[in-house]
Amino acid sequence: MTLLGKRIRMERIVNRNTGNTVIVPMDHGISVGPIAGLIDMKDAIGRVVDGGANAVVEHKGMVAEGHRGSGRDVGLIIHLSASTGLSTEPNAKTLVCTVEEAIKLGADAVSIHVNLGNGQEKEMLHDFGYVSNEARRWGLPLLAMIYPRGENIKDEYDVNVIKHAARVGAELGADIVKVSYTGSSTSFREVVNGCPVPVVIAGGPKMDSDKDILEMVKSAIDAGGAGVSIGRNVFQHDDPTKMVQAISTIVNGGSDVDEALKCLD
Repeated sequence: MTLLGKRIRMERIVNRNTGNTVIVPMDHGISVGPIAGLIDMKDAIGRVVDGGANAVVEHKGMVAEGHRGSGRDVGLIIHLSASTGLSTEPNAKTLVCTVEEAIKLGADAVSIHVNLGNGQEKEMLHDFGYVSNEARRWGLPLLAMIYPRGENIKDEYDVNVIKHAARVGAELGADIVKVSYTGSSTSFREVVNGCPVPVVIAGGPKMDSDKDILEMVKSAIDAGGAGVSIGRNVFQHDDPTKMVQAISTIVNGGSDVDEALKCLD
């Protein structure tokens, strides 16, 4: 029954027709505080849901704040990891929520953040293994956000470390892996080919050009990526609803960049 439960929950966070997903992470309040776009959580979530987002990522305390109680539904992914930008070790993520607690809050899935190549790697991998086991036991999909970040990493966007990070996610039992984009469709295909579970790209820091964002999304999809998990470039956009629509037309609609840009007119 847990396999059936996981399949049903997966369909709440991905497009069941394409197998792809548009996820909008909104968990930034712990790491950087109440930044623009995330002051009013109900409004922020409503805007991306209206644009066609498949799921949002929140910390446990924001679930009640963001629950709208009306309108179109959206998949809920509760984030289990945290650290703050105020720490002397911001790359060291710690567990702040359990799988069982997330289920009680209505989660369709859970997510965990692991940074590789730093002194706290072994603790984060230990936590990953524990969460993976619990998620599997309860039939809850697990999104793993894996980044090469630390003193041993010279270039966190190098294809070799990113494809290693993606494979770590799959090896430890994630159902979806989120990694940084490598910069080209050719190099990102190496990441996808080396990871037996769906791979989605992170949006990274706020970008200046809508076209640059959409070209990155299109390139990742062309390489076999399964969608996006983009936060600031969506919720800090002048019109988050239209931006999600534009991204969704590529991820789930098969459109090209020029067609997607029409959503922003």
